[in-house]
Order: sequence, then structure tokens, then C-alpha cells
Amino acid sequence: MRQNKLPISLFSKQSGLMVLAFFLISFDLSADRLKDIANVQGVRSNQLVGYGLVVGLDGTGDNTPFTSQTFRNLMTKFGITIPNGVDPKAKNVAAVSIHAELPPFAKPGQKIDITASSLGDSKSLRGGSLIMTPLKGADGRVYAMAQGSLIVGGFGAEGADGSSIKVNVPSVGRIPNGATVELSIPSPFHRGDTLTFDLHRADFTTAMNVTSRINDLLGPSTAFAQDASSITVKAPRDASQRVSFLSMLENLNVETGEEAARVVINSRTGTIVVGRNVKVLPAAVTHGSLSVTITETPTVSQPNPLGDGETVVVPRSDISVNQEPGRMFQFGPAATLSQIVQAVNQVGAAPGDIMAILEALKQAGALKADLIVI
Repeated sequence: MRQNKLPISLFSKQSGLMVLAFFLISFDLSADRLKDIANVQGVRSNQLVGYGLVVGLDGTGDNTPFTSQTFRNLMTKFGITIPNGVDPKAKNVAAVSIHAELPPFAKPGQKIDITASSLGDSKSLRGGSLIMTPLKGADGRVYAMAQGSLIVGGFGAEGADGSSIKVNVPSVGRIPNGATVELSIPSPFHRGDTLTFDLHRADFTTAMNVTSRINDLLGPSTAFAQDASSITVKAPRDASQRVSFLSMLENLNVETGEEAARVVINSRTGTIVVGRNVKVLPAAVTHGSLSVTITETPTVSQPNPLGDGETVVVPRSDISVNQEPGRMFQFGPAATLSQIVQAVNQVGAAPGDIMAILEALKQAGALKADLIVI
């Protein structure tokens, strides 16, 4: 296994002295980077949502009461009063829901993308423009303001005879850089003297490997695992040093623990995924299929020429039962994935048959894996 060794310098001012230390980092080319298997706790995006109006549509707007009410409120803000009882019937206006994600460390003045989705019976948002709309977080505060022209990927057309055609979904559009951040969210990244990495997949082996990797680099007791998914690391308090410190750690290569033995079955699509670590104890399996065919052949019954009867249709059903002979195949002890696939392919079982075989093996205690049906 080839390893690359690079000198890395770490500066610390916590004790009032400048300390220069050199470390040798061994990059295992078969391992994963820490940044690919974990994220820093507290460094996350936040969801924003808003309600607004899209104007300028080509007669494809809403015909709903809440759209008319919102349009009245908008006109009132501009000093225009629509008399009571008068329906504006603005078919070029549509009410939309707007959602976006505020990325971590976003600062006021930066731009983010937004998505607008029709709330009423609007047939298309193509060609529309979003009027200035505040975007709020879960706490009800306004974090961004959205406005701009929508980009709609779908379209629809209707003929006078009622025929229509629709491609993709024209009632949803996006505005790249359509919102301006007005308020930043405080991040815990700069607080305290520790940082915590949260693994994307909880695994005790991976957590211990990350802890050992960091302690080998920075010294004993620098990192410790809280549980199967969280590793806490002592970090500098200075902001610039903390950024450099994290940049070094996130590029560490770490051996990850192997996945648990699982067999995943999608009963709707017939998809079966067998994990690498699945084992089968010695077992003999036979599986046959029973097919029942019912054929309807109605016949016509006519009365005698001089009789008073009526011609009637008499139903006749032919039922046939066909049972295919079940071929028995055997799994050897500690069968590997390739052996399982080879044995099943030799029988020529369909996906439904394979599901039944795997479920029976699990019930018999011969399948050493978690059987997950989705």
C-alpha cells in the first residue's frame, strides 16, 4: 500500500507562546477523506419560505379568492384602492410559494437561488416575474428578500377542441440568485475551544478510526469519540487558526468501517440488493411456481325449429393448473455474494421468487443479514 508523507505545521497561541510542531501525515489512498464522511456540528444550511405574487403571465394566472385578496393588499400598498365587490380577475397574476436554503456562513448582500411553486390553479408560470417577497426562517424572522424573472423548464398548450399537451411541470420555476440575504445566522463554529464532527453514517469502528487518526497527528487526548457518530476535537480559539486547523483535519484520510450485512428488497419494483458481507449457512432450497389458467369460451344454444325456446349464450369455463417442478439447490457453508448470485441464476428464479427464497432463508436462520423491505 503506497503512502505519501507530508510535513504539516500547526501553530498554537493558547499558552501565550508560539509553538511550531511538525507532523507526518500518512495518506492511505484506499481511505476516505474526513470531509467526505462527516460534517462539522453546527455548520448547516437553514430553510427559508415565503409567499408572494408572480405577475406578467400570459393569461395563465390564478382564479382563486386568496390570489385576489393578495392582489388587493398589494394594490393598497401602492395607494390604489379596489372597490369592494369588484373582482379584479387578473389572469396574469398567480400566487406562489417560495422556498430556498440559506447556506452556512451566508452574509448580508450575498445571493441565493430560489424556487417558486404555484399555489392556485395557474396553468403556467412561464414569462412571469416575482414581486419583492420576504423569505422567513423557522423563527419568523426575515432573512432574505426575493425578486426577479422566473425560469420555467416546462410548457403547455391547449387547442380549441380541448386537446392539450404538457411537457415537464410549467407551474414551478426557479430564479438563480433570485434572493438577497438580509440577515446572517450566528454559527457556533467560532464558539468554545472544541469542534465536533458528526459522521454521515453512525459506526463505532469509523468513530474510533477517526479518533485514533487525529490523536496520532495532534497528540493523545486531542480527540475523543462521544458515541458512534460524534467525535469532539480540541481546537484553537482564534478564528483564523481555527479555519486552518479545520482545513487540515478535513483532508485526513480515514479507514471507514464496513457496512452491516443487509439485503434490501423493493417489493414494488422487484429490485433486490445484496450487500457484500451477507453470508448463508448450509441450506437446501426448493421453490416451484403454481399457475392457474382460466379460459372463457361462451357457446350459443339454439332451440328446436318448432320449439318456443329462445337463443341464449351459455358460458363455458376451462380451468387448467400447471405446477412447474421445483429444482433444489444447495448453499454451502458461509456462502459468499458471488456464490449466492450463481446459485440463484442457475435456477433461473424471477425477482418475486428470489424474494420468497430470501425471506424463507431468513426465517430458517440460514441468512446472516438484516432483511429490509422498502
